[in-house]
Amino acid sequence: MPDKIEENERLKAMNIILNRVGDKWTVMVFGALFDGPVRFNEIQRAIGTISQRMLTLTLRNLERDGLVIRTAYAEIPPRVEYQFSELGKTLIPAMRAIWDWSSLHHNDIITARMAYDSRNDGLKAAAE
Repeated sequence: MPDKIEENERLKAMNIILNRVGDKWTVMVFGALFDGPVRFNEIQRAIGTISQRMLTLTLRNLERDGLVIRTAYAEIPPRVEYQFSELGKTLIPAMRAIWDWSSLHHNDIITARMAYDSRNDGLKAAAE
């Protein structure tokens, strides 16, 4: 019985981790951080479609999980930069693989979606 409980705990932990690193905004933030320390507004501009609130939440969660380091500089105006922690750097190869795969297969996905939609539009019209 202890093995079953241990397995359940590992699955719960895996679920929590995958929810964080597999999240759309996390992947986008990682893409913005690939080239080194970046300021908040630079991340927001790089992503483009993320709200300030969602970016703040995503960065806080990544910092909380130990994947990102937030550095505030005592300057006028204040400057804050974000970068990968040592733990976060261990995820870079996996995230780069996702970025590379997405770039390589983007057109394939669009083509597949269009084919699927045209097939299903025909089925919907026939059912009506």
